[in-house]
Amino acid sequence: MLPAVLLMTFLSGSALAQTKIATVDMKKLFDNYWKTKQAQIVIQDRAAQLDKDDKSMKDDLKKGSDEYEKLLQQANDQAISADERDKRKQAADAKLKQLQDSKAAIDQYERQAQTTLGEQRQRMRESILTEIKAAITTKAKANGDSLVFDAAAETVNGTMAIIYSNGDNDMTAEILAQINAGAPIDMNKPAATGTTPPPLNSSGTP
Repeated sequence: MLPAVLLMTFLSGSALAQTKIATVDMKKLFDNYWKTKQAQIVIQDRAAQLDKDDKSMKDDLKKGSDEYEKLLQQANDQAISADERDKRKQAADAKLKQLQDSKAAIDQYERQAQTTLGEQRQRMRESILTEIKAAITTKAKANGDSLVFDAAAETVNGTMAIIYSNGDNDMTAEILAQINAGAPIDMNKPAATGTTPPPLNSSGTP
C-alpha cells in the first residue's frame, strides 16, 4: 500500500505542481539486463557441477551398498567355515558403518549446496538491482523527476500497485538501452545441463 499512499500524498494540493513523477518497469529491466542473464548462466554452471559431484558420491554409495549385500550373503554361507563367516560378518558391519557415514556426508553436502547456491543467487541479485537503481536515480535526477514508481510493483494482496499510467514519463526503454550498452556481443552461451536452480528475479522470491 505504500506506493499508493505516497502517490496520493504527492498528488494532493500544491504538491501536484511541484512534483514530477516517472515510472519504470523493474521486472522488465531486471529480466532483460545482460548481467542478469550472465548471472543465471553462472548459477546454472555451478548447480551442474554440484549435481555432478552429488551423483558421483551417490554412485560410490550404491557401489558400497552392493558390496555390503555380498558380504552379508557370504556371512550366511554355510559352505564356508564359521571363522570365515564371522570375518565376513565383521566386514559387513564395518561396511554398514561406512555406508551410514557416507549417506550422512551426502545429506550434508546437498544441504550445503542448496545454501551455497541460494547465497550466491542472492548476492548476484542484490548487485544487479543496485546497478539498475543507480542508473534510474541518475536518469531521474537529470530529468528533474521527484519520484520514480515501479510500474510492475504489486501490493501485499497481489494486485497492481499502480492502476493506471499513460506512460508519458516511463523511463524503462531508456534505462534498458543504457544498462545494456556494454553487453558482450555473444550472450547466447547454452545453459549447463543438470538441475536448473530457481531463476534470479527482481523481487527476491525463489
